[in-house]
Amino acid sequence: MLAALTVLADEKAVKKAWNFDGDAPGAAPKGLRGEVGEWKVVADPSAPSKGNVLLQSAKSSGPTFNVALVEEPGYRDLDLTVKLKAVDGKIDQGGGVIWRAKDTKNYYIARYNPLEDNFRVYKVENGKRTQLKTADIDKRVEGWHTLRVTMKGDQIECSLDGKKLLEAKDSTFPDAGEIGLWTKADAQTHFDDLSVELLAGG
Repeated sequence: MLAALTVLADEKAVKKAWNFDGDAPGAAPKGLRGEVGEWKVVADPSAPSKGNVLLQSAKSSGPTFNVALVEEPGYRDLDLTVKLKAVDGKIDQGGGVIWRAKDTKNYYIARYNPLEDNFRVYKVENGKRTQLKTADIDKRVEGWHTLRVTMKGDQIECSLDGKKLLEAKDSTFPDAGEIGLWTKADAQTHFDDLSVELLAGG
């Protein structure tokens, strides 16, 4: 099933998830649109939810941000999670999630880069990326990682593999926007189990 929609006990809180297992390998993902880069569904036996994953396969130039957006706006205060696995990349590796996106040049991004052994949160405004917070990762661990972001109002918290590593405060993008997935340059990455919970009031 591509997307699961669950209404939680709080009627204002809605959770959706995408695992890409209902899509045919080689096809574009249903419910997401690849804006920059090459995004397609592929089989991966190691996937957290067995079957398929979403691959960003383009070997883009160094400054390029590869972006895929979920085809529905309206997420402001949220709890956003994805599982990702770095596959390849000489300039860059890994990737992350974006939220409150106005378009491909304006959004927040939290990303893990195993080449640099760090985890960071940025804002991208008019295509220019500005770092808000960074955390060093002691040791690179191969395989799948879980990246989670919560934002309520102007407060951002980011976790990697269950550990909260980043906290930031920013009001550049106060309104609801789109969520999506992100890599940089030639980072080839598998993504699985993208989920978002719209928090009460969001």
